[in-house]
Amino acid sequence: MKAQVAFRMIALTQHAWEWPRPKEMQMNPTGKVALVTGASRGLGRNTAISLARRGTDVIVTYHSNRAEADNLVVAIEALGRKAVALRLDVGDIASFDGFAKQVQEALRSVWARDRFDHLVNNAGAHHPAPFDQITEEDFDRLCNLHFKGVLFLTQKLLPLIAEGGRIVNLSTGLTRFVSAGSAAYASMKGAVEILTRYMAKELAPRGITVNVVAPGATETDFFGGAVRDNPALNREVAANTALGRTGVPDDIGPMIASLLSDANRWVTAQRIEVSGGLHL
Repeated sequence: MKAQVAFRMIALTQHAWEWPRPKEMQMNPTGKVALVTGASRGLGRNTAISLARRGTDVIVTYHSNRAEADNLVVAIEALGRKAVALRLDVGDIASFDGFAKQVQEALRSVWARDRFDHLVNNAGAHHPAPFDQITEEDFDRLCNLHFKGVLFLTQKLLPLIAEGGRIVNLSTGLTRFVSAGSAAYASMKGAVEILTRYMAKELAPRGITVNVVAPGATETDFFGGAVRDNPALNREVAANTALGRTGVPDDIGPMIASLLSDANRWVTAQRIEVSGGLHL
């Protein structure tokens, strides 16, 4: 009997690498399809990759850089998942009917289904200006992109979102603390935070959860790459962050992917700031 136990212990030690890993680390296909807007670079790209690593297929959108979007599709396919890139200008509300048809066609041709599971409203841009220099043109552009576009794109895609689906909207830490030059941008994001709560309430009968993720200062191309490329600004952000550094895309994408998982099915109508404790 002792010999048998000893043999089993040796076998377990020799084959420890075969033990099941935690679910988060397994390439266990979820059977889900996500749509991530503005995914050709930055946080959108990282989110799409993070979803693929968790076993989710992805429809990614891009505005102008098809080459970067195609490279992302290749990267997702290298992870063993399916991906499609579609062009979308989130600020062009009139284009949403045609875009919804393209999504429907992609779902039927690639996945042989009529609905997708997760929507991440990530696409965005910033046009900083002091309050007294904000133009009506810039205001309208930011409104269309960050608020009106989010509302009407989600509305248009609702018939294609599965029951029990997940929606994540993107906001910013600038709705909590103030940085000069961001009045219009932060106001649009504040509107999105309120919209998120209303969406969560009204879509709940379909089992759809809706949350908003608010990244802090992150090293991407956003804002002209200032946080990443300006050493003085980078140091200032790090000095005002509890965890002592600026954020990077890999701090944000995996968090969004985890929020879309079944483990967070009971989380809805929440604003979740992912900033490392910026300006506490």
